[in-house]
Amino acid sequence: MPQPRPAESRNDAELIRANRGFYESLWAAARLIGPERFNTWPLLRELAAAAPRRLEVAPGLRPRLPLDGTCFVDLSHAALHWLHASGAQAVHGMIGALPCADDSFELVCALDILEHVADDDSALAELARVATPGASVLLSVPLHAEAWTAFDDFVGHCRRYEPAQIIAKLARHGFTIEHSAVYGMQPKSSRLLDIGQWFLTHRRERAMWWYNRVFMPLGLHFQKPLQWLEGLGDTQGVDEVLLRCRYRPTSPPSH
Repeated sequence: MPQPRPAESRNDAELIRANRGFYESLWAAARLIGPERFNTWPLLRELAAAAPRRLEVAPGLRPRLPLDGTCFVDLSHAALHWLHASGAQAVHGMIGALPCADDSFELVCALDILEHVADDDSALAELARVATPGASVLLSVPLHAEAWTAFDDFVGHCRRYEPAQIIAKLARHGFTIEHSAVYGMQPKSSRLLDIGQWFLTHRRERAMWWYNRVFMPLGLHFQKPLQWLEGLGDTQGVDEVLLRCRYRPTSPPSH
């Protein structure tokens, strides 16, 4: 089975190209879907209501925090265009160099992003920098290197995380996992992934049409309710996990 390429084998420029090649065309042909339509909303609604200062990094056109009052940072110009058109505050930037002041946000959300970043330690350091002490930080990551498929490589993933690895990495940056939920949808058939990747490679426009108008609405309709579990929970057979962390600085801030 193919193994993930190590993060250091891809520099930021290569990752930007890979992600732009997939997501820029995806968002250019998509419509914004409001956060209340996702199964994350019941878990995040109260957190968002209790945190007036909120940041979501790399939401694309699938934001999970409320459009009103949240600061969004994204690399995609297509996503920024539609976020602005929907009345959201959105700025261009990357997770490794957030255009935000220190200690700015009580709630930080970065879903489906750490696995795309060559230097995930720098990304986590940036999230820690902009979070207030005691802030809630929401992350999602794919798990288990043995679950790697060619699709991970196609969409620009650098890695999948082992459970002990992500716990230790987060702890080094001051993040403690308080709750988790089984998250994401992984097709059971590798054949379906192969077909999807072929169409995205050779019939991009047609594939995007089907994704945005057929598969995405069906996915929303058949979403399963999410439930918080204490800590990381049992990750056996889990493809992706949503993490609710608490940020406590590992050392007193110098600012």
